Amino acid sequence: MTKLRIRDAAIFLGVSDDTVRRWLDAELIPVEIDDSRRKVIDGRALAAFAQSMANPMPDPSDVSRSARNRFVGLVTQVVSDTVMSQVELQCGPFRVVSLMSTEAVRELGLEEGSVAVAVVKATTVIVETPHSA
Repeated sequence: MTKLRIRDAAIFLGVSDDTVRRWLDAELIPVEIDDSRRKVIDGRALAAFAQSMANPMPDPSDVSRSARNRFVGLVTQVVSDTVMSQVELQCGPFRVVSLMSTEAVRELGLEEGSVAVAVVKATTVIVETPHSA
């Protein structure tokens, strides 16, 4: 089972080490002591906590769809030529890039600062893991 140090847990959660320590003190996240007498957090417990703390932006489109991967964000850049455009969105901590027709960009009114929803329906999702020490 994966055990994470407080510093690493903070990075994954996008908060400071001190915030994680406060959550540990408040017993919001279970903590263990490893063989080196350091506080560590079980990876499974941290994943459950991260899910409980997730606060995604509400999807403003009010559309039902089969795709489960929806990322609400702000358009940060639009690069267009006569036929195609590259649209970048900042969706929380994630950068999402889409290639689409310039006509679609115009029809959707996409410009820097506008709110958009990236909908991803992929037949292939690649998962990687870091090398174990």
